[in-house]
Amino acid sequence: MSRIDAQFAKLKASGRKAFVSYTMAGDPDYDTSLEILRGLPGAGVDIIELGLPFTDPMADGPTIQLAGQRALEAGMTLRRTLDLARAFREQDDATPIVLMGYYNPIYSHGVERFLKDAKDAGIDGLIVVDLPPEEDDELCIPAQAAGISFIRLATPTTDDARLPRVMQNTSGFVYYVSITGITGAAEAEAGDVAPEVARIKAAGDLPVVVGFGIRTPERARAIASVADGAVVGSAIVSRIAEGASVGEVLSFVRDLAGGAHSG
Repeated sequence: MSRIDAQFAKLKASGRKAFVSYTMAGDPDYDTSLEILRGLPGAGVDIIELGLPFTDPMADGPTIQLAGQRALEAGMTLRRTLDLARAFREQDDATPIVLMGYYNPIYSHGVERFLKDAKDAGIDGLIVVDLPPEEDDELCIPAQAAGISFIRLATPTTDDARLPRVMQNTSGFVYYVSITGITGAAEAEAGDVAPEVARIKAAGDLPVVVGFGIRTPERARAIASVADGAVVGSAIVSRIAEGASVGEVLSFVRDLAGGAHSG
């Protein structure tokens, strides 16, 4: 059983929903990023989503775009991102890490080499937003063969004709994007999300977590109440951008996790 599967099984047994946090690797610098990363499980994070810095993050709004720029300017690369995960694994071998990013750095690194390096670093899953199902042979199927889940995005525009294709080679969980548009652009509404989550769950047996547009503990609670979990990214990254201390960032994460866990 993968770390992701084990975590969802544990949550289900305890009657809790998942809280997934997103931070950008290397933001604002390697050491601070690692300190935050190591503190996330203790703050209630069930699955860590780790952003891979990239120069052209087309799905992300200004908050995460700027985080990527800060990380790149601080010297982050794909290799150093994997080093960050490896350093985290020295103290935590249970919390799943999902690497979220774009295909270009992976392609440049070389798929076979990347998958070996990612597995060795303790990466459990990938979200690669610019690789559609039509490109599954490129990375998705090799990743699964290497024991790394390939987590697909479903969106409000994923209709019933498209959904089976999206679900076909997905593993770990399905990430439902609650809004149309970029990260941090609008607020997610539980009333809009609930029927979409039900539709996705009817098409397969994977957990469905919801992200984009969740900024407060109250919103995390509302969204988690109609899904298997909630993801918060831009709101956490904003605290880092504002210069909040590691303790302040983790305190905010703890509040968000409390909201999701009570959903």
